[in-house]
Amino acid sequence: MQKTFGISTLLWSLLLVLNTTYPIPPEMRKKGFVYLHEIDPSIKVSVRYHSAENFVGAIVDGYKRDVVILTKPAAEALKKVQAEVRKDGYELVVYDGFRPDKGVKDFMKWAKRVNDQTKKAYYYPRVDKARVFELGYVAERSGHSRGSTVDLTLIKAGKAVQAIKPSQRKLLDNFEITYLDDGTVDMGSSFDLFDKASHYDNDVIAAEFKERRTYLKNMMEKHGFKNYAEEWWHFTLKNEPFSADKDDSYFDFPVE
Repeated sequence: MQKTFGISTLLWSLLLVLNTTYPIPPEMRKKGFVYLHEIDPSIKVSVRYHSAENFVGAIVDGYKRDVVILTKPAAEALKKVQAEVRKDGYELVVYDGFRPDKGVKDFMKWAKRVNDQTKKAYYYPRVDKARVFELGYVAERSGHSRGSTVDLTLIKAGKAVQAIKPSQRKLLDNFEITYLDDGTVDMGSSFDLFDKASHYDNDVIAAEFKERRTYLKNMMEKHGFKNYAEEWWHFTLKNEPFSADKDDSYFDFPVE
C-alpha cells in the first residue's frame, strides 16, 4: 500500500507540473505576443514590478511572474542587440516589457496617494509625487501596454543581477541621490529614478556615464529602437506592430 501510494503521489505531482503552465492568452499569441525567453533565453530578466523594489513599493497589479512578454518583432530585435553587445563583453538585463493596462492604473492610484512617500528617497527625491504624470515619468497610457517598449540596461557578460545595495551619490549639481546597485553597469543613475539625472541629455552626471548611455542607445538604435529622452533605460521599437494612436493597441492581459 505504501509503495502504491508513493507511485500515485509521484504521478499526481508530475501531472500537476505538466498542467501548471503560464500561457500568454491564445488571442494574444495570435496577435504576435511572445515570452522574451522563447526568442532569446540568454537575455537576463529582472522584473522590478514583480517585486517590492520599485517606486510603488509593492508588486504592481498584473505582474504575476518574473517574466518579460513582448511582441515578436521587439523580442527578435532585442536578440540582435544581445548578440551585438556580447561582442563587447556585455549582456542585456530587461527590467520591464509588456505592461498590462491594470498596472498603469495601479501607478495612477499610487500617484493619488500623496501621503505615501515610502520610496521617495530612492526614486523621486526632488520630485513632487503628485506631478509624476505631468513631468512625464509615468504615463496615463503607457507605450509598454502595446508590447514593443522595453526598460533595460547592460551587465558585464557572465555576471548575475544582484540584490540591490543602496548608496549615496552626489551629482554634479551637488544634489544627492540614492544609487541602487544591482550589479548592472553603472549608468550614473538607477532605473526608474524620477530626476533629470535620468534624462539621456543632462548636465548632472559625469562623462563616463554619458558614454555608457550613448553606447546602449547606439546599440538599440542600430537594431530598430528609439530612446525616450527622459529615461536612459526606455526604448520603443520604431516599427512597432501596434500604433500608438489606436485605442485597441493597448492590452490588459497579465504578465504570467
